[in-house]
Amino acid sequence: MSLPTWRIPGPVLALITLAWVSGAATAAVPDAQTIVANSLQAFYYAGEDMRARISMRLINAQGKERRREMILLRKNIGKSGEQRYYIYFRAPPDIKGTTFMVWKYLHKEDDRWIFIPAIKLVRRIAADDKRSSFIGSDFTYEDISGRAVDDETHTLLRTEELAGRAVYVIESRPKTRADYTRRLSWIDQQRGLPLKEEYFDARDEKVRVFTADRIEQVDGYWTVTSRTMKNLQTGHRTQVRFDDIKYDLGLKKNLFTERYLRTPPRKWLR
Repeated sequence: MSLPTWRIPGPVLALITLAWVSGAATAAVPDAQTIVANSLQAFYYAGEDMRARISMRLINAQGKERRREMILLRKNIGKSGEQRYYIYFRAPPDIKGTTFMVWKYLHKEDDRWIFIPAIKLVRRIAADDKRSSFIGSDFTYEDISGRAVDDETHTLLRTEELAGRAVYVIESRPKTRADYTRRLSWIDQQRGLPLKEEYFDARDEKVRVFTADRIEQVDGYWTVTSRTMKNLQTGHRTQVRFDDIKYDLGLKKNLFTERYLRTPPRKWLR
């Protein structure tokens, strides 16, 4: 039988109510692993497939700029988390026609290839190269195709607001050797997308910062259509814009094979 609340002293009742509300709020917050898994899903897996035109600006500390133009094709494979990525470079002239492909797996190292038209060579990219620079940018190969949630341990540090959005602040630490020792992520509670990430080195100095500069809804999916990665050690930064984004086009699995590395599928590259 419950005790009538009028018999409970006011201060005690207040403490009980506060404890109940706090407990309910805590129960409503997902664990860090789930938050990160949902964020990876929203950021890398929206739709069954995707096509986009990408403009990349590489800007050094003095403001000198280089540009890259490319077409991205991406397809999800089944329900296992596997994906295929295909990138065709349209500009500048010295890399035009270069193609890059990733077969992404969750429980083993990804397969990566690049075709260099100047020497007509398909080169396999070693698994341990996944954290090296992607075509001279401040993004790594791993940043382009993503990582598995189990590659790191995750801790929910707090909730707060960023740019007017309620966010989870997550600390992630790689389980194996990496180019960073920890990463802080500000993840939009509603949309699941990362709004900001900070990478720290072995001396716990901040070395890279990612920001989602523009988010739009495309074909019903919230999408980061403009993003920046900055290297705080060199002052170099890379700005990326996604245009002409289309989801659920029915891309075929056979597009993501060595044949199309050498002979790009013109239908999807216009």
